[in-house]
Amino acid sequence: MIVFVALLRAINVGGTGTLSMKELSAWCTNLGLVKVRTYIQSGNIVFESRLSEEVVRNKLEQMLAKNIGKRVGVVVRTASDLRSVLEANPFPDAQPEKIAVVFQSGPLPERLLDNLVIPGGEEIRPGKREIYIHYPDGMGRSKLKLPSLMGTATARNINTVAKLVAMTAT
Repeated sequence: MIVFVALLRAINVGGTGTLSMKELSAWCTNLGLVKVRTYIQSGNIVFESRLSEEVVRNKLEQMLAKNIGKRVGVVVRTASDLRSVLEANPFPDAQPEKIAVVFQSGPLPERLLDNLVIPGGEEIRPGKREIYIHYPDGMGRSKLKLPSLMGTATARNINTVAKLVAMTAT
């Protein structure tokens, strides 16, 4: 069995995509996912499966579309991948609540940072399938606009990433 983390896009954020985590857990269990648990109300799921990352993502997206009635983007990482994302944090000395990781479903565009305007003091570092952003003045004050990414992208702060990594170990 492989331990996975699924990150749902736009769930219980800003009054959109309201979904009970208890209900989400039940739906995931009905899909055949094992040891399903969620973290906070923003659509973070830790589970085990024998299926591949791509198959798990497709099944979750289909299940969510059926049960919610609209498409919900899903990004999936193995526990090992997520641990590597946390360890690769390029801003280890920054306040954790001021670091975001934007998870991309596929590879990052090669020219991601070309022509990017950084209006504040934000710092951006690309990872493999992630973008790390340090918001020295906080995320809520930032006017940073990332270019359109291919596929699904969703952000989590580094504290959430750390908690999810810890959950994969249990």
